[in-house]
Amino acid sequence: MYNLSCSNPSSFILVGIPGLEKFHIWIGIPFCTLYVVAVVGNCLLLYLIAVDHSLHEPMFFFLSMLATTDLILSTTTVPKLLDNLWLGSQEITFSGCLTQMFFLHFTFVVDSAILLAMAFDRYVAICFPLRYSTILAPQVVIKLVVSLVLRSFSVVLPVVFLLKRLPFCRTRIIPHTYCEHIGVARLSSADISINIWYGFGVPLMILISDVIFIAVSYTFILRAVFQLSSHGARQKALSTCGSHICVILMFYTPAFFSILAHRFGHSVPQHLLILFANLYVTIPPALNPIVYGVKTKQIQDKFILLFSLKMTQ
Repeated sequence: MYNLSCSNPSSFILVGIPGLEKFHIWIGIPFCTLYVVAVVGNCLLLYLIAVDHSLHEPMFFFLSMLATTDLILSTTTVPKLLDNLWLGSQEITFSGCLTQMFFLHFTFVVDSAILLAMAFDRYVAICFPLRYSTILAPQVVIKLVVSLVLRSFSVVLPVVFLLKRLPFCRTRIIPHTYCEHIGVARLSSADISINIWYGFGVPLMILISDVIFIAVSYTFILRAVFQLSSHGARQKALSTCGSHICVILMFYTPAFFSILAHRFGHSVPQHLLILFANLYVTIPPALNPIVYGVKTKQIQDKFILLFSLKMTQ
């Protein structure tokens, strides 16, 4: 039976980046810049999609969801990171830690689900162009989004209870800049084998299953594209997938590296793992709207039109 007096600490201490304390002020500058870019870029993307009726299509609806989760992900972590690095505010309440951890992992799983939905959208658009509006009717899209969000919620919510059941009697010091499941669980004096296997196995299985379905979608997409007789038609079809493929690579490549490094990379210096973990939650949210702005002609045209109107005013 756990000692209830130490089961629910009032707060934890986030130490920042161990070993690089004297560089904390300088390290905060690029993270602040990336955060500003992420907020401005994603808010502008959401504004363009909301006000322009020509962008009210399933593809851009999924893109607006991606922008929203990117905003949540970066806002969940970066303000506390900057508060820690610049102001030395290292304390975070137990409930605040659980909240941060939940939204961190929740947005991670939702992002993967959205990328899968966007791959399905491209599959339907290229393989069944005449039935696109029928297959991805508004009610179908809404049901798809609700199911993806519920899947993510049901997967991440048990993590909160897996942590709340643990006693924290030894230390309240977290050698990180934010609360993540395994990092907090390792502070407990109890057996955390369930936390380790759930926290490692479930996200990995979700990522692998989503990647497999995305790969299957693009296999059918490529087969359909290369069956087109016109070179121009092939180029146009592939160009609609370019931005999505870039975002997929930016999301899954560091995600798999981060999961495997934290599980097996015991020889990797801790400060490098922490820096990489923070880059992972700041770089994709900052680059995603840029990638879509550059590679998606509809978004690019709307950006140019918006700025030209501002200049004329």
